[in-house]
Amino acid sequence: MVNVTADSNKSQEKTINMSPWAIARRKFLRNKLAMISSFFLLTVIIISFLAPFITTADISKVNIMQMTLEPSGDHWLGTDKSGRDVFTRLLYGGRVSLLVGMACTALVVLFGTIVGSIAGFYGGIVDSALMRFTDFVLNFPFLVFVIVLSAIFRGYVDGLTILIVVISLLSWGGVARIVRSKILAEKENEYILASVSIGCKPSKVIIKHLLPNVLSTIIVQSTILFAGLIVAESGLSYLGFGVPQTIPSWGNMLSASQESDVLANKPWIWMPPAIILTITILSINFIGEGLKDAFNPKSNR
Repeated sequence: MVNVTADSNKSQEKTINMSPWAIARRKFLRNKLAMISSFFLLTVIIISFLAPFITTADISKVNIMQMTLEPSGDHWLGTDKSGRDVFTRLLYGGRVSLLVGMACTALVVLFGTIVGSIAGFYGGIVDSALMRFTDFVLNFPFLVFVIVLSAIFRGYVDGLTILIVVISLLSWGGVARIVRSKILAEKENEYILASVSIGCKPSKVIIKHLLPNVLSTIIVQSTILFAGLIVAESGLSYLGFGVPQTIPSWGNMLSASQESDVLANKPWIWMPPAIILTITILSINFIGEGLKDAFNPKSNR
């Protein structure tokens, strides 16, 4: 009994001496569901980006002699209505969908963090102006504006690029609000007031003192955004307003299920992208929950 108590005390002392990031890392590594999800997501990312080395089939060549073939040794997941290998398109489609999600998440977090940090630090008129602009962006009907703007600019800019830019420009408002609220609370601490009083530049205070202390919140929000933006791309591509049809993506592959014959009698065409998309989104959400618990000082997990 004495030994158990002593071990418990040693464990508590060790935890107290650890940095918040070290504690968060240890808690995340102990979360089995989050670790399994991380392994799965990492595997999907690696396999998708190594697609050219895994399969040599043409992703766009139409072969009318091999249309809608069932899964076999030559075509592991069968072929689609144009005779293209489903497995090959699944790998390349994952690369596109994940790339769009990552790029949009990076742009959204960057822009939202800049706006939220400036608004929270300066307050007053600057805060009011930036937050009213943020409200204006948040009030846009997301789906309608993405479709309209994509249609307008598609003839002038690469379809994939314009999709990333438009989604990013309409999705940063939530991040800006979260970062602003954290900055407003953090800037009242004494070390921030001391930095300002000795004449530190606002940019230095924000970058060196404020942002590191709200970084955990930004990381958790990024994982949630990543999942949501992949879904947004897939939904838009499914409707025909996302990734151009000439470029395979999970959403484009799912658009084949709009035909009742394919939906009812040819499940190998749409089920692989549907399953991998669902599991990927669940994995990202589980990772987000794991990070949220890891950064929560009140969590014992």
